[in-house]
Amino acid sequence: MYEERHYRSRSSTPGLSSFIVSVKETDLFITADKDYTIQARDAVIQARFWIENYIHHNPLFHTSLRPIPLEPHAPPIIKNMITASTACSVGPMAAVAGAIAEYVGNQLRALSPEVIVENGGDIYLSVQRDITVGIFAGSSPLSQRIGLRIRPETTPLGIGTSSGTVGHSLSFGKADAATVLAPSATLADAAATALGNMVSTKDDIAAALEKVHHIPGITGALIILGDALGAWGELDIVEL
Repeated sequence: MYEERHYRSRSSTPGLSSFIVSVKETDLFITADKDYTIQARDAVIQARFWIENYIHHNPLFHTSLRPIPLEPHAPPIIKNMITASTACSVGPMAAVAGAIAEYVGNQLRALSPEVIVENGGDIYLSVQRDITVGIFAGSSPLSQRIGLRIRPETTPLGIGTSSGTVGHSLSFGKADAATVLAPSATLADAAATALGNMVSTKDDIAAALEKVHHIPGITGALIILGDALGAWGELDIVEL
């Protein structure tokens, strides 16, 4: 089911072009030095082919809510999803949005000095300037009131966000936003799912952040639930 992504109307990066690429359920908002719709669409089609073909031969990849064994001959995007989901103790499809954003971002990075790929709140960034990424947290009073300032030297970077109150992605928690930063958007997506699953009340925030910081590769995490906010790691939180 398509959900109108109103937060995209607030996205602007001076000197760069933004465009949307949609293929089946995949809906990307991309920013680069010029319009690469054709190249991005080709990359989405390739990524989806690998994922859909793998699901056809191994349906457990699609349905499992737990990690599954890594097959040595699987395509790289599948290996990345299984590796990330295993590190975070979630099913491999928990990383699918970040994996597609990362694959498309890496393809476009060969063409554009700066690339931002957003896939339903999961983001791949490779930039040469400071970028502020706003946090959309549904009906929380903090939604789109705070953001994360990203320094170019920390990119390529993945930002994953899971929510128990916004969108259609599966979450067993009730966080308005559970956001994770990692060098890999695939890992950030899987970790954000795991983080969101741990938070049902404000009392869960501290323990959830304590658990997620033990996942190798995670550099920072943030949770919003109502008017409560918790954060850990290398985050530069700014007011919007």
